[in-house]
Amino acid sequence: MRETLRALGICILGVTVLGLWLGAGKPASVLGLFIVSGLAVGSLYALGGVGLVVLYRATGVLNLAAGATGMVAVFAAWQLQDRGVLAPLAWGAGLAVALVLALGYGRFIAARMAWREPVVKAVASLGFALMLLGLVSFLFSDDPRKFELPTDKAAVMILGLRVTVTRLLLIGATVGLVIGIGLLLERSRIGLQMRALANNRRISSLIGVPILRVETMAWGLSGLLSGFTGLMFGDLVRLEPAVITFLVIPCIAAAICGRLASLPLVLIGGMTMGVVESLLTLSQPLKDLRPMAPYVIAALVLLAMNRGRALTFAGEE
Repeated sequence: MRETLRALGICILGVTVLGLWLGAGKPASVLGLFIVSGLAVGSLYALGGVGLVVLYRATGVLNLAAGATGMVAVFAAWQLQDRGVLAPLAWGAGLAVALVLALGYGRFIAARMAWREPVVKAVASLGFALMLLGLVSFLFSDDPRKFELPTDKAAVMILGLRVTVTRLLLIGATVGLVIGIGLLLERSRIGLQMRALANNRRISSLIGVPILRVETMAWGLSGLLSGFTGLMFGDLVRLEPAVITFLVIPCIAAAICGRLASLPLVLIGGMTMGVVESLLTLSQPLKDLRPMAPYVIAALVLLAMNRGRALTFAGEE
């Protein structure tokens, strides 16, 4: 808890200083809108990072296909809506598609590589992502399209700022999901089994942990988070196959902020990345550096985490 509060304080201080610097001379309402927009996009990074961490802790797989899974989900939902299917049904179908893809890969492909090196598992998931990207790019033309939610047209006034309900729901859902998943992992039997599996797969199997069931639940949860992230990203940002597929990259940066273990730190890191990206838009010379923000923040976190340690090619000293 102390580490989380410390990280939160540092991030708030850093964002405040950056906002005062880049927002100098601009109305407070404009600065506030950029911060809210950044929190919404950062919530997407955090959600994606949480899905990666949950799966990595249970299976040892860094799933580079998470973005592609969400991309297929949102395109499936858009296609159904375009054909006249009721919006809630289309969204549910999109989540179901993401769930099926994640469970299918986890059960029939990833399970066959359970004892392989982590890099092999990650590269295999990247291949699956590129396959999904190629399939969607083949099926859908490059015509511009928009995926909308009914809450996009509703807004509330907060401190004089007009904030869409979609952004508020996303930020609230992200915080709620992080708390809920954290409690699931820390206080439930399945969470205990996931942690045991992450520590030592071989010993876990010897003491009777149902590996297949635990991994299936981890893949399913990760798939649902990927699907939800894809739906929100398609609504708030843009509906393009490649853009959503490679959303996984800033999500990995957010997961690194949490050291692939701490969900609260992933949440803080993801939201900080989103706000910093948004604030950089205020500066003409710096706005082209926006795509670099998540990786710079992740690199700074890594340097801070390894402060005082001597690293050699043989390991830590």
